[in-house]
Amino acid sequence: MKSMTGYGAVRLDTPSLKASIVIKAWNNRFFELSAQMPGYLGPVERRIRDLVESRVARGKADLSIRVLGGDMPTEVVVDASSAKAVADAIRRLAAAAGIDEPVRLSHILGIDGMLGYERTVDADALWAALEPALSSCLDAFDAEREWEGASTKADLDEKLAQLEAALDVIEAATPDIEASIRANLRARFEEVMGDLVDEARVLGELASYLAKHTINEEIVRLRSHIAAFRKAMAEPVCGKKLDFICQEMNREANTIGSKSADARVSDAVIRMKDAVENIREQARNVE
Repeated sequence: MKSMTGYGAVRLDTPSLKASIVIKAWNNRFFELSAQMPGYLGPVERRIRDLVESRVARGKADLSIRVLGGDMPTEVVVDASSAKAVADAIRRLAAAAGIDEPVRLSHILGIDGMLGYERTVDADALWAALEPALSSCLDAFDAEREWEGASTKADLDEKLAQLEAALDVIEAATPDIEASIRANLRARFEEVMGDLVDEARVLGELASYLAKHTINEEIVRLRSHIAAFRKAMAEPVCGKKLDFICQEMNREANTIGSKSADARVSDAVIRMKDAVENIREQARNVE
């Protein structure tokens, strides 16, 4: 089990490339990647995204790659025609102002765009230098997510135990509740009809009433959901499934609460719903 939140950072220091790589992520319903990197990494950006997407299934992830240096072929481009035009304009300006001063290189270099820089990128060589560091960063990122995921799983196990304890109370009270229903229903019939009680009618009404108010089916389904939840926690990516199972557990808890007016059941249902809500909040942190 992994958490969706995590952080990883490495520094790449090779003769061909020096860079800082940072990835961090937090909860999100789906996977979303935001990447900030220099433009000349464009030829390998798709490979970078594919590697991250192969390691992260859910969450909003921010990836930052800052290039700090390296032996990367660079070509300096001179805008000669613009430089000549600027020099001529400076001479005309000096003549108009009556200034007898030669045009210097510093005057031209002060104008933006006189020099441009272009890097020649070998995509395969660049990826060969970058990929091991990016994988190492993702390893650190995963290690933190797994550590937090283990902590989350321990808390989920504790909350599931609380849910089961409350369910045990409800299940233990069920026979007494059904016996009480039978006794109360028969007492009402006898109160109204006295010795003229029709046993068949009593049994029919009792069956109808128990069908509406018995909670055995809900108890069985809820235990099934708890077992499914535990099984799902063992899956590598399970956050969405856990959230769905939580919805089902909450539905069964609500049904049990609406069917029974017994004080013991009502108290246990409150504890059960509180446990389910806490479980759901934690499950929303899971990848």
